[in-house]
Amino acid sequence: MALIRLNRWQHLDVQCLPAKLHLYPDKITQAVADCVADHRADYDAIHVLYADCGTGGLLQAKCQELGVDMIAGPHCYAFFEGNDRFATLAEDEFTAFYLTDFLVRQFDAFVWRPMGLDKHPQLRDMYFGHYTKLVYQAQTNDPQLDEKARQSAARLGLAYERRFTGYGELADFMQKAAN
Repeated sequence: MALIRLNRWQHLDVQCLPAKLHLYPDKITQAVADCVADHRADYDAIHVLYADCGTGGLLQAKCQELGVDMIAGPHCYAFFEGNDRFATLAEDEFTAFYLTDFLVRQFDAFVWRPMGLDKHPQLRDMYFGHYTKLVYQAQTNDPQLDEKARQSAARLGLAYERRFTGYGELADFMQKAAN
């Protein structure tokens, strides 16, 4: 939505699916297929802004079957960072926990509470004991989000790193869709 506003693309629409689908990756493929079916007659082209997001390749296969273009990548962290760069960094950062602007804003709703840390804080070390740092992939420059990301790292007992990624390959993908 931010990229549409920033680029003044009035000929693109975005249909958002519930973000909580990321907590249940087995439901993503069907939700995307249903959305494509619901909107296919309304558009000349449909582009899926989900990466694989834990579907094990099922989403990519479904998008190919449906004849719709899908952004490349195993997850949004990779396409925000840049898929090639993320793959290179992942070799050294397999103990990093990533947050995007959205996840920083929704940390309690998508990390803290679903993992039961609000009621059982002792689980923190079980879940995050092998992580070494929290990497905040900032899409925007927002001091309040930076501080909230820093606090999230502290709550998880992790070192903090902020990287400005902007919208990465999502911006490129949407630019191609806009043309």
